[in-house]
Amino acid sequence: MNKRNRTQLALGLILILVAAWLVVAKFRPDLAAWLTLTFDWPMWVIFAGGIILLIGLLTGAAGMAVPACIVAGIGGILYYQNTTGNWESWAYMWALIPGFVGLGTLLSGLLGGNFRQEARHGLNLLVVSAVLFLIFTAIFGGLGIFGPYQEYALAGVLFLFGLWLILRGLLRKRQ
Repeated sequence: MNKRNRTQLALGLILILVAAWLVVAKFRPDLAAWLTLTFDWPMWVIFAGGIILLIGLLTGAAGMAVPACIVAGIGGILYYQNTTGNWESWAYMWALIPGFVGLGTLLSGLLGGNFRQEARHGLNLLVVSAVLFLIFTAIFGGLGIFGPYQEYALAGVLFLFGLWLILRGLLRKRQ
């Protein structure tokens, strides 16, 4: 599949998902209320990331997915902090930024060309980010962010690490 077809496929999927959400929200307002987003200032940062991704899709520049994920991810962090008032969480939330780069790299590989190589790099960054996040969260006492599931954080890291090892083996170049 060439680059233009992938871009159109991704843009079409995004539009279908948005349309499906709008229909579900209209017919089932209780589901729409479940995912209520307040329109505070961090939403502008998230929308900026979406616009960067949209520009990348429209121009066929798959690499724009990386800065789009970084901007939208930081917007998500700011949204969480603004909603909860937990501004001191930045002491460990910064460790998610390599994961945003990894997510953008995965998306770029999906939209662009060399998916196998991009997926390998993206997964490595996601795992590094998750490990750093949990280490710094434990150091700075932020495990309360997981709520009643904080005791499962170690199991989550082990699961992600195992998944990473499996996917890394599948994506490794054949010799």
